Amino acid sequence: MLKKYTGEWSFEQAAHLLRRTTFGATFKEINDTIEQGMEATVRQLVRTRSMPDLPVNYDYEDDPNVPINSQWTRAPHIDFRSNNARRRSLYGWTLMQMSHDRMSIREKMVLFWQSHFVIETDIVRDAKFLYQYVSLFRSQALGNFKSLVEHVTISPSMLRYLNGRDNTESAPNENYARELLELFTLGKGELAGPGDYTTFTEDDVIAMAKVLTGWRDRYYYRKEIESTPESFFRFNQHDRSGKQLSHRFDNQVIANNNADEYKDLIAIIFKHPQASRFICRRLYRWFVHFDITDQIEREVIEPMATILRENDFKIKPVIENLLQSEHFYQQNNIGAMVKSPVDFVMFSLNQLEISFPENNLYRKYQLRFKLYQEMEDMQMEIFNPPNVAGWKAYYQKPLYYQSWISSATLPLRMNYTNKLAQQGLRFAGYDIKVDALKFVEKLSDPYDPNILVSDLAKLLFPHPISDEQKDTLKEILIPGLPDFEWTVEYGNYRNDPSDENLKASVEQKLRDLLQRMMSMPEYYLQ
Repeated sequence: MLKKYTGEWSFEQAAHLLRRTTFGATFKEINDTIEQGMEATVRQLVRTRSMPDLPVNYDYEDDPNVPINSQWTRAPHIDFRSNNARRRSLYGWTLMQMSHDRMSIREKMVLFWQSHFVIETDIVRDAKFLYQYVSLFRSQALGNFKSLVEHVTISPSMLRYLNGRDNTESAPNENYARELLELFTLGKGELAGPGDYTTFTEDDVIAMAKVLTGWRDRYYYRKEIESTPESFFRFNQHDRSGKQLSHRFDNQVIANNNADEYKDLIAIIFKHPQASRFICRRLYRWFVHFDITDQIEREVIEPMATILRENDFKIKPVIENLLQSEHFYQQNNIGAMVKSPVDFVMFSLNQLEISFPENNLYRKYQLRFKLYQEMEDMQMEIFNPPNVAGWKAYYQKPLYYQSWISSATLPLRMNYTNKLAQQGLRFAGYDIKVDALKFVEKLSDPYDPNILVSDLAKLLFPHPISDEQKDTLKEILIPGLPDFEWTVEYGNYRNDPSDENLKASVEQKLRDLLQRMMSMPEYYLQ
């Protein structure tokens, strides 16, 4: 077990927990978390939730099988335009889940599994395949890792992406077998000898590829009938010989077991001592920190792996222990991550409580799809990591999280937050921007400029800022004036909100303050 955190439970710790497990919590949600306590909050974050409503066609009127406002996850294809419309729907719908699934870790886990069990949309284009694949992660977000590997191995999308559908007795394809070992379950250790990577050997890849022969997918781009993607087993394309494994797997032989043989293989892989450690390292880098020292390996990763094994590879107990551990709340872990593009975009929307026209179907979806494109421009395209290893921020040394920021992406981030704070991002005839006046009313005391700046800093930044920084920010509200001037000006506005000149003056100062704060380096951390 990991040593449990028993220290101070204040805004900083509560906000840290929610920054790492959700896509941005509001000021109220963080304060509610303080009152609720760590244990109850973690229970709430990991609780089982019902599956969301299905995505619908919101803008493609030329599809006779899917009228506007109808779901498309079983509908026959018409043409590539209908599929593109469904993909737009899926992307917009996914961002809705990130906003609507409040106080839950599920959507963070869905994104984690996308980065772990990668497929790329340049190869798997069918929207129905993509929906089914991500739904697997949503239904098993905190479930059994071993079971999830089994499902992924024969999932239609993975069979297409890593050529499992082309893997036959007469023409074995090693792509999936290699990534199953190297990227999905064990990791590639140091080279110990010719073709021997400590955790597995090249001979194991060859043997395991034979185990996985015979699986195919169907209903890809199917136009004739209603269907959902399926996988199926072809006995006559399966290698029915015994498969000899290496000393890395105790020289076991996998006997022919036809359609269940892949389960026998996965059972053997999960007996390997690295199986539990490997996924725990991946979870650690996703939720805590990139730097896994020898000490962290002993004191954090190994206990996490023990919990995983003792619970038959169920992820939920590991996450519950990690999020309540003393290590998770150490100061050097708070604010240690650079926000990913998904976090950067979604945090700004959720923390600032930016509203969307939910009663307008087209705008409801299209605005989210445009935000998906903003993330894509910032070099994080959901459903489509750059390669089979996932997003490099979570595995590639020495930069890790810092790889999100470059001369190309930094101006895009600043332009995004500048527009969000000021004139808005105009999409589909609608401006996505913060309602600064309504937003600050929900803080502790917007009449006091010191408390106002302090509340915003606590919400937007993972660490306290200096008094000098607060004074500089306060100057935006009261340039060269005493504190009471803001109290008077804001109070006058609240007493007479119909005074357009007064309202405009207060609102612009608040927008300028938010713009400045969201351009500070501290805002890029979580």
